[in-house]
Amino acid sequence: SFLFPPPEVTITYRHGLPVITLTLPTRSERCQFTVKPVVTTVGAFLRDVQREDKGIEKAEVFATDGSKVSDATLMEVLLMNDFKLVINNTAYSASPPVKEKLSSEHATEMEDIKSLVHRLFVALHSEDHQIRKERELLQKLDHLKEELLPLEQMKARIMDSADAKTSRLLWAGLALMSTQGGALAWLTWWVYSWDIMEPVTYFITYGSAMAFYAYFVLTKQDYIYPDAKDRQFLHYFYRKSKNQHFNVERYNKLKEDLAEAEESLRRLRQPLRLRLPIQEIKDKD
Repeated sequence: SFLFPPPEVTITYRHGLPVITLTLPTRSERCQFTVKPVVTTVGAFLRDVQREDKGIEKAEVFATDGSKVSDATLMEVLLMNDFKLVINNTAYSASPPVKEKLSSEHATEMEDIKSLVHRLFVALHSEDHQIRKERELLQKLDHLKEELLPLEQMKARIMDSADAKTSRLLWAGLALMSTQGGALAWLTWWVYSWDIMEPVTYFITYGSAMAFYAYFVLTKQDYIYPDAKDRQFLHYFYRKSKNQHFNVERYNKLKEDLAEAEESLRRLRQPLRLRLPIQEIKDKD
């Protein structure tokens, strides 16, 4: 069982930081320990106490209900409630000041310290992480561009071929329509009369309307010349791609990955340009 002498552990706040004062058992003198509650753990605090007094063989912290407090617990959490500091089987009661009763000046100082610690962490680690991430993205971009280069060249050749075939088809359609118009004019004025040719032209017009309606039934699109041209171009393009073993899905996936990597790099460089020195930014560009 633990012995409970009069409380010899006092906790006060100085410049926003808790100061724990206790009597060292073998040296019989009061000693103050200033802790940083947001970074110091219970285990680190106990090790500091043992280093100060080599006669301390064992030091532990217990909650008021008798449960042991883990060494990994932050001092900020420990100082929220009363606790017992056990040194060489002697227990000392500790009652931290109630947080709400701290002066506004102390509370402001604590918030300032927390903010400072956060800013220091960001300044020391965030920039290195962003630069490392930027290098990874640049390497990924180079790799994607190397994979895309032969595919881009093959795609350009296929597109040129499909565009040429589509253009020839359009000119062939114009030639057929011109031939049809010339034939109808020749039959109307030189071979037959308009009375004979009128029903022929009617059925040709009706047949053309049926052809346009059939196009709509098959494609679910109106027969609009630019759309029909694009549709025919894609038909030639995919047929040529299949013959030349051009993987359209892989090409589209690489293009999507490239666009995503470029966007990630653009967003990553915005905070870098705000934080890096001017000379380093110029070197990167």
